[in-house]
Amino acid sequence: MTSLKNKSWIAANWGLILILSGAVVLRVGVAVYLGNSPSQMPGIYDEVSYHTLALRLMEGYGYSFPENWYPFTLANTPTAHWSFLYPLYLVGVYRLFEPGVLAARLIQAVIGGAGMGWLIHRIGTRLAGQRVGLAGTGLFAVYGYWIYYNAALMTETFFTLALLVALDRALALQEKQTLRRWAGLGAALGVASLSRQTALFLIPVFLAWLAWTLRRSIQWRGLAMAALLPAVFIAPVTLRNQRVYHQFLLLNSNSGYAWYASVNPGLGTRWDADKVVVPVPDGLAGLNEAQLDRELSRRALNTVLADPGRIAALTISKALDQFRFWPSPQSGGFSNLIRVGSFGWYLPLMLAGWVPSARRWRVYLPVYLAAVVLSAVHILTWPAARYRLPVDALMMPAAGLALVALMDWITSRTRRRAVAA
Repeated sequence: MTSLKNKSWIAANWGLILILSGAVVLRVGVAVYLGNSPSQMPGIYDEVSYHTLALRLMEGYGYSFPENWYPFTLANTPTAHWSFLYPLYLVGVYRLFEPGVLAARLIQAVIGGAGMGWLIHRIGTRLAGQRVGLAGTGLFAVYGYWIYYNAALMTETFFTLALLVALDRALALQEKQTLRRWAGLGAALGVASLSRQTALFLIPVFLAWLAWTLRRSIQWRGLAMAALLPAVFIAPVTLRNQRVYHQFLLLNSNSGYAWYASVNPGLGTRWDADKVVVPVPDGLAGLNEAQLDRELSRRALNTVLADPGRIAALTISKALDQFRFWPSPQSGGFSNLIRVGSFGWYLPLMLAGWVPSARRWRVYLPVYLAAVVLSAVHILTWPAARYRLPVDALMMPAAGLALVALMDWITSRTRRRAVAA
């Protein structure tokens, strides 16, 4: 009986299986090309940092670097600047497949291609039906940015996977509330936060949307569980930071520097990634990372308040850079090719998807709120294509919706012309 059910499921989902298989093949190919050592290809230089952190953990030195490291970490000093979760994944793979860099790429390429594609299909199907789910997955499968970054040893893949799981659980809770679904939402938000702390901004977004959309029927016990589980995931890191720095630091120490560097007066009113990397002020030498994070945040706020007109113009420039789809003279040929050849084609579909989804805006609201919040966080601080990728994944169902509508329109016109002829 189980065998018959499996055959029936395969027969009903052969299109999805083919798309996911194609997605995996493309990403595995990139993983093999990037090879068995950290890459210095455009946009993925952080591979070197995560690889080094994993090796240091394996050698018993904890989260630290053997030499002074960007942007302010001293040699052999505990750091909280980088994701705590992702180096643990690398450690696990390296211990099994030493030296393991290629193995880590291949595993991540399979998980990213199949897992993210499957989740996009689930979300698209929940929002607008099977065709939209398949269309969104197909667009994701051949999306140049994700083909590249799914094989990169950085946080993008697992952060976005956790984000998609959280969105899927939130949409499922709208249909039917169970404690298991509430727990899944909370756990996914916890994993996302450990992967990248910008997920902290999404916790109130999902919970507030569910409280509003479920209203009187909401299971308050489930909502409380979903709210507390991220804190359970984060607590060990917070306690570690307290022990290391003797000061409160919830997660990572990178937000203060990112904000401070991204509003520095040297930028003027135009965002330029080459000018954004600034040294830590000399007067702050000797502060630990928790103290630096707090002090740099304070200085960034003072910079914003001192010249709001410049910051407003700079923010507009950041927004244009965040959603840039045209070639840039500051970028290399590879970066321009992948930008124009992927995001340049997808952005119109993503935006067009907002139009037909407006009729069911209450259902689509968590998708768009998450996309807007993530975009706003990086536009106000540090915009980059890699930071936009989670938003691109969230918008794949909307792009699929626009693609299905376009195909239906073309089919309808073709039929009318045939009848007229």
